[in-house]
Amino acid sequence: MVMKERNNEDVASEWKPNASAPLWDEESEFEPKGPFFRDLEIEHIKQIGPSCVPTTLAMLARSTGADVGPDDFKKIINSQSPHTWSNALQPYGLQLAYCNHDLRRLSYIVDELVEHDDLFLLCFYSVDPPSDPDDRGKLCTAHIVTLHRDKIIDTAKGVPYGVSLASQYPRLRRQSKRIFRVVPVGHSRRV
Repeated sequence: MVMKERNNEDVASEWKPNASAPLWDEESEFEPKGPFFRDLEIEHIKQIGPSCVPTTLAMLARSTGADVGPDDFKKIINSQSPHTWSNALQPYGLQLAYCNHDLRRLSYIVDELVEHDDLFLLCFYSVDPPSDPDDRGKLCTAHIVTLHRDKIIDTAKGVPYGVSLASQYPRLRRQSKRIFRVVPVGHSRRV
């Protein structure tokens, strides 16, 4: 039996790009399998001023028993640098991992994330994003919320509106900016 060699042109002409990807690719056999944080008890904290990132990080750290608040995180993070958010969570056994995403509206992705039955941070644009930054270099206002299992915790809302079922969250029409899965420290996909 003679095997015919395939040249690169043949392979290239048969290959088709994927139209989409799961938000969280299947774990490899060498990677810890989730869910990682199903049993956390996360208590809602109402943010003061434009502090959704440090308030969210404080909320997560407090769920591990830490006695911290948003001001503790304001000192050590850059609100536009997720790498600093992940580093700030490490003393509490948590870190962030990027998920695959694009500008899809939250309504298109929330069910897939809820199926993981775990802990995610969802960043979204507060208005339809412009294509160019303003004169100060800012693209547009964004917000971050916590998805824990099937509930969204929004630090911008007070009680009782700060916690809702993910499927009933009133801002599901917003476009995603970033999506993170919260993973244990040392996880191979860390930010």
